[in-house]
Amino acid sequence: MKILVVQGAGMNMRGKTQTEIFGTMTLDQYNQHIRQYATELDIQVDIFHSNIEGEVINRLYQANDQACDGALFNPAGFSRGYPALTAAISQVSFPVIEVHISNPVRRGPVSDTATVSLGMVTGFGVFGYYLALRGLRDTAKAR
Repeated sequence: MKILVVQGAGMNMRGKTQTEIFGTMTLDQYNQHIRQYATELDIQVDIFHSNIEGEVINRLYQANDQACDGALFNPAGFSRGYPALTAAISQVSFPVIEVHISNPVRRGPVSDTATVSLGMVTGFGVFGYYLALRGLRDTAKAR
């Protein structure tokens, strides 16, 4: 199983700012945990980060062309006001699960991209990635 993990705008700032909300783990530390979880679940992951909407859209379309089995997406700063990104998620042939380290609903409106995602995992920190990977794997097995 091949899963694309997309870390959205501002994820490179994790562990550096807003630690009262997101904790002290850096993006590299999150990615290390994701790779470890994926290995435990026998999932191949490709982790991609960008602060540029168009790059994220292109990577999603590339994953679609490469027959990716699913994606985890932490939109971070891309949560609201990015209709082209929301459209891209709705156009790929694989399921997308949105992951948030914290619970963004506690701070305001829900993400736009969540409306086109298979599901959401929020508020569990790094463990949310594990839950989402497991969800994609188990959902695919049930088909």
